[in-house]
Amino acid sequence: MRKRAAVLCGAAVVLAGSFTAVPAEASAPRKAPALDWKSCGTTNYPTLQCASLKVPLDHRNPHGRQITLALSRVPHTAKKYQGPLLVNPGGPGGSGLNLAGFVAKSLPEKVAAQYDVIGFDPRGVGKSTPALDCKPGHFDPVRPDSVPSTPAIERANLLRVKSFAKACRDKHRDLLPYINTVSAVRDMDAIRKAVGAKQINYFGYSYGTYLGAVYAKLYPERVRRLVLDSIVDPTGVWYEDNLGQDYAFNDRHRAFMAWVAKHNATYKLGTDPAKIEKKWYAMRADLAKKPAGGKVGAAELEDTFLPGGYYNGYWPFLADAFAAYVGDKNTDPLVEAYDNFAAIDAAGDNGYSVYAAVQCRDADWPRSWWQWRQDNWAVHEKAPFMTWNNAWYNAPCAFWPTETLEPVNVANRKLPPVLLFQATEDAATPYQGGVTMHRLLKGSSLVVEDGGQNHGISLSGNSCLDEHLATYLTDGTVPRGGGAVDAVCEALPDPEPLTAASSSRGATLHGLLGFRG
Repeated sequence: MRKRAAVLCGAAVVLAGSFTAVPAEASAPRKAPALDWKSCGTTNYPTLQCASLKVPLDHRNPHGRQITLALSRVPHTAKKYQGPLLVNPGGPGGSGLNLAGFVAKSLPEKVAAQYDVIGFDPRGVGKSTPALDCKPGHFDPVRPDSVPSTPAIERANLLRVKSFAKACRDKHRDLLPYINTVSAVRDMDAIRKAVGAKQINYFGYSYGTYLGAVYAKLYPERVRRLVLDSIVDPTGVWYEDNLGQDYAFNDRHRAFMAWVAKHNATYKLGTDPAKIEKKWYAMRADLAKKPAGGKVGAAELEDTFLPGGYYNGYWPFLADAFAAYVGDKNTDPLVEAYDNFAAIDAAGDNGYSVYAAVQCRDADWPRSWWQWRQDNWAVHEKAPFMTWNNAWYNAPCAFWPTETLEPVNVANRKLPPVLLFQATEDAATPYQGGVTMHRLLKGSSLVVEDGGQNHGISLSGNSCLDEHLATYLTDGTVPRGGGAVDAVCEALPDPEPLTAASSSRGATLHGLLGFRG
């Protein structure tokens, strides 16, 4: 799943906490000399602490080369202690250090106080060492048009992705075989041991749902509670899942067009969504010929508007930029939107490098470019908004220098109740992923946000969802509906133009979030 971090209002993806039944009042964790927690508080998260942990590069060779994981935590303060709650921002490639502070601050105080909320940078990410950075500046503008409408454009894009895969091989040949989901799961269990816990609680968004499900499959007896929000379809990792995203993001882009039409009094772009969409593609065609500000071409325009598919709180900003360009060819708002939304694509060079390394290693990808071309042109015909942009984002996997692993079958009958959250209109992890995970995890409970359009829905302002989360983390209770869906929460209303909706808590979550996965 493609990952991206938008900055204007921020969105966070949380790695769900895994929990199995233990006594309600677990004893305080045993001393763990491997971890030396020191204050690293920030203005927003003043009680945050940081530590580092050595783990084997190859867990099959525990005494071989060691790497370092960067950890963070907000320690529990309540007498009733329920153990560590590991959180992760998805991606793959997202840093989870600040996520611990966000989750601890966003949960009800009496609930958060019962947990050590622990964030971590997975292997290769951020402050963990060594950190991957295959090819700095890979997404610097202006890139070739993403749609390979001519052989020359296709060759230019192929050159980019092949050179990225080669740079990863040349720079990180020794690391790439060990940057994958299963290795990250082994690291999570090393964190469990280091904090002296028999079991962990886990809370994850997006790719983090797959990470949590794989942990639960490999270590079911070590899961106490497990929360998965915005769920990856574990049966489609990763090629099929990425193709599925393309249709869903096209739908979200058209929903944005309909929202702009509804607010014609503000944006003056018309009241017919289909005609407004034609204006957007005309803008794209113009920018392919003459990039705005010398850096927003056709591919960069897609990068800029893609975050609107993750979080509709960004729509007012994107609509302003769109209207300014169409109305009087004012490119300044568009360049500003690009700088805010797209310039940190995939959390920068490091995040994208880890994203590629994990996804390309985790599962088989077509090695025939003919198949990529055939499949993506077929999807593009029905869903043109981001199909080829997404294809090139993932295309290094067609030329990746490592062998691939078999995806983990996460089907599981050995877990305590698991809490699942899924929005019906989520584009990054379409609804079917939640339904599939619900079926595979026996005894899980699926809470659906009906009409929900965003990615990462708990701790983002919907009190109905957050009440289910707080109840579960308090005593392990999940809703039981007796059908395919166990509980339904209504979606939050769409934003209004130029209102505080865009700077809400949901936007704060979506700044930490791992986009495209």
